[in-house]
Amino acid sequence: MKAPKHFQWRVEGKVGVITLNRPEKKNPLTFESYAELRDFFRAPPKEVKVIVVTGAGGNFCSGGDVHEIIGPLTKMAPPQLLEFTRMTGDLVKAMRHCPQPVIAAVEGVCAGAGAIVAMASDLRYGAPGAKTAFLFVRVGLAGCDMGACAILPRIIGQGRAAEILYTGRAMSAEEGLAWGFFNRLGDKPLDLAMEMAKELANGPTAAHAVTKKMLHEEWNVGVDQAIDMEAVAQAALMQNKDFRRAYEAFAAKQKPVFEGD
Repeated sequence: MKAPKHFQWRVEGKVGVITLNRPEKKNPLTFESYAELRDFFRAPPKEVKVIVVTGAGGNFCSGGDVHEIIGPLTKMAPPQLLEFTRMTGDLVKAMRHCPQPVIAAVEGVCAGAGAIVAMASDLRYGAPGAKTAFLFVRVGLAGCDMGACAILPRIIGQGRAAEILYTGRAMSAEEGLAWGFFNRLGDKPLDLAMEMAKELANGPTAAHAVTKKMLHEEWNVGVDQAIDMEAVAQAALMQNKDFRRAYEAFAAKQKPVFEGD
């Protein structure tokens, strides 16, 4: 793949790491970085089995840059504004629809669009000092940004999400852990994220992609339909080589080595 211009990208084995890298401003997003991230998640490198997102300099992401995004938005015509909000929403869609699990490693400031990127990830690991704020109301906008009103309540609960989105206050790391936003806290969240990423990357990655797809699609269906959808998905995976590898390893009292097919 072509080297990205607006974030850093490195690969460790089967794990790819995105680093938002404007530490002097706490890693804000710009029009260009939004679009580049959207395009990346629409077609991530196939050889990478898990993607980790983190920020440089002790912060995750401070959201949309005040001078590079918010200022220009105040001067745009309605069609341009809608084009922008659809583009930012497309980043979340791309993250949710890419087959690889996405893991966020969150330190320091995680605000606005940065909080959305963390929310849109499949797993989240945070530092004890992380502050996550969906602060759209602070700039006179609604909390319904980039899918927040749909996704955040499913993670932390409707009442908690309502408070966070109405007030724009920061959610502490301890609250985030207790409410289910963070999977774990640790002084080095990137290490936690990489540990999990490597574990998942060595697992049955085709099956992980189906788990991610089902977690997303089953939000909108009843339990009976979900059971039917899972029956079809699981029956298809039973035809994969990884399923046979697992059986043969179990029969031989060995640990299975998955190859993702």
